[in-house]
Amino acid sequence: MPYYVRDELNKTLADIPGYYGHIDDVGISLYRGAYQLNGLYLDKVDSKTQTPFLNFPKTDISIQWGGALLDGRVVSEIEMQHPSISYTFEDHIAADGSLDEPSADMWYAVLTDIVPLQINRFETIDGEFTFTGLYAEPNIDLYLSNVNALATNLQNAEQSSLALPSTLKATATTIGNGNLDLNGKLDLIKEIPDMNLDMTIKNADITALNDLTLHYAGIDFEEGKFELASELAIADGYMKGYFKPLMTDTKIVDKWSDEDTNIFKIAWESFVGLFKFVLKNQGTDTLATNIPIEGSVENTEIGIWSSVFNIFENGWFNAFDSNVDDTIGFNDAITKKMIRLRRVKKQEGCVGKNVELNV
Repeated sequence: MPYYVRDELNKTLADIPGYYGHIDDVGISLYRGAYQLNGLYLDKVDSKTQTPFLNFPKTDISIQWGGALLDGRVVSEIEMQHPSISYTFEDHIAADGSLDEPSADMWYAVLTDIVPLQINRFETIDGEFTFTGLYAEPNIDLYLSNVNALATNLQNAEQSSLALPSTLKATATTIGNGNLDLNGKLDLIKEIPDMNLDMTIKNADITALNDLTLHYAGIDFEEGKFELASELAIADGYMKGYFKPLMTDTKIVDKWSDEDTNIFKIAWESFVGLFKFVLKNQGTDTLATNIPIEGSVENTEIGIWSSVFNIFENGWFNAFDSNVDDTIGFNDAITKKMIRLRRVKKQEGCVGKNVELNV
């Protein structure tokens, strides 16, 4: 029986256009309605690296026992140990710049073959995700390691009346050895999922970002910390939130020797002085801002002037910290969407009419 299941699943992987994959072994635990996939990997046929796109050493798939089953709903739960996802940009983009991937329907069919039951609980233990651009400029080498994530009630099998019935908790180690913490509530059943997320990254070594800062700003950090706090709410495709990046105890590499006296050195020293003494908060040695984002998922606007003002607010008035501000909630996205819809209806001459707002 396990060999038959393994062979059938391997046929499914073999049918994915442009990919090759294999499952080494399948174990079946009838007493708890579960099966285990050991050594699952999947990669592009013409991959430019030796690292598989998907490498899942051990995946346990089982019926979720408990309240959902008692209510007559049969759903599944998945536990993945040490999963690795390695996305190499050049492997998934065609020569003309378009996405070189099978259709979403194809991926859904593959997932359904592997996991016939709807997934209601998903857990990742000690995972790793990497995103690499081999020929990108600047160099792209981003990763998350030690990823531990738990998502529950994804199909609302518990029949919750909450607007956001699913929960998500995740921790990970970022580039620069930072600590990522993500918490949220979700409704994944909708076409564009509703959500309310909080995220922080703390104590990351800022020198890990030097490829990016050198390319876009000409800045090479010698030392310092990078931190980030963010809140994000999405309701019916309308998004509201912010990103709050912070740089603390930073030191910039001096590009010029003491003997240099040209205009470029003077300009550089002026820039460093602006960075160190004007924009930074002297009490906390922190350069920070708050970048607001708002709008539909397809057309999100970033508050440029608010971001600039917030740099000076942190530097001169109120020092920002690396915690979330607790200023964004799910109702904020709903309220902003209603205001936007009323504005649209007013422009269309519908004010005063009985217009139903779908929020």
